[in-house]
Amino acid sequence: MNWRYTFTVGFGFLGISIIWPLFNSFVPPFLEDLGLSATVIGFIMVWDNIINMFVQPWVGERSDRTRSRFGRRKPWLMLGAPLAAGFFILVPFVRENFVLIALAILGTNVGMALFRSPTIAYLGDLFPSEQRSKANGVINLMGGVGGALALFGGGALYKMGVPLPFIVGALLLLITVAVVLLFVREPNQTELPTESTGGVLQNLRQVWADADRSGVAILSAIFLWFVGWNAMETFFTLYARNVLGVNEGTGAQMLTAFAAALILFAIPSGYIATRFGRKRTILVGLAGMLAGLIVGFTVRDSTTLLILLAVMGAFWALVNINSLPIVLDVGGQKRIGAFTGLYYLASSAAAITGPVLGGLVIDATNHAFIWLFSALFIGLAFLAMLRLREPQSER
Repeated sequence: MNWRYTFTVGFGFLGISIIWPLFNSFVPPFLEDLGLSATVIGFIMVWDNIINMFVQPWVGERSDRTRSRFGRRKPWLMLGAPLAAGFFILVPFVRENFVLIALAILGTNVGMALFRSPTIAYLGDLFPSEQRSKANGVINLMGGVGGALALFGGGALYKMGVPLPFIVGALLLLITVAVVLLFVREPNQTELPTESTGGVLQNLRQVWADADRSGVAILSAIFLWFVGWNAMETFFTLYARNVLGVNEGTGAQMLTAFAAALILFAIPSGYIATRFGRKRTILVGLAGMLAGLIVGFTVRDSTTLLILLAVMGAFWALVNINSLPIVLDVGGQKRIGAFTGLYYLASSAAAITGPVLGGLVIDATNHAFIWLFSALFIGLAFLAMLRLREPQSER
């Protein structure tokens, strides 16, 4: 395991992870200042997930067959990153005009979607199956560092001048992608597949028609567990305000305990999966999450809940770090890009579905029931994982 090279590969995800916290933190206030309702703002903020559902699977499959003197993934990074950075810089400068800021948001979303799947596909290209969990731990650690830099540094820059976090964030994105372009060596193209595996719908049909139901099982599980957790993330600050009686800022700080534990356990979770197998590790993580969500429904003490969230973050690392590696094992070496795209199709669909269904449950009951809603979908994901036949390449 070449750790220094693994961290180099992780620079791509670090750059991606810098942009989204800045985007999610500062774009909603711009839209609210234009007089838009919360419903409209919410719709605009899920454009990226809607675009990801269609663009990322197509790009992932297409990059499998891209041939150029730069490689098969790098042309997509060279196209998408500058496009995303350029439109991202424009956002604060056009924030007083709805049409222009909508176009800037759309351009940012499309640019990011064009290079995320090829960037993450390096996990399958550059690391053998037995190293992918550990490598993905490093990559997610780098992503966590990027997110932390964006949140802490972006807030300070915003106070100095509204456009500054967008300018600096875009420049950091370009620098991190440049590191990948300059120092990551792609595999020999003569050994790679040249035939198309079809578009996203055809790939889904192939997975569904396969006699081995492992593809259906893992994609279903990914969709289900992200529905559960995305709903919790979306409504946690409202739960904290309405049930615990603390303000939104305190609620957000409580949720950072979960994120911090996820970062802390990113690399250890890769080692655990390498030792005990990815399926078993994910099942333990889902069981821990399920128990934590059920307990969380009954807890009303902020300190106790803070500890519970930290413990859940460690269990979530067991799930999150090992999900993409096991998807790549199921897909096989010839369909790395295609199955990376299907992974993001499932997670993007969940990012749209979870908050909508969770909101309906809260409207019908109260904010505390978001814990049971999330527990239900985590439990269903556990059942889906039980149907997965662990790929032989992982052993």
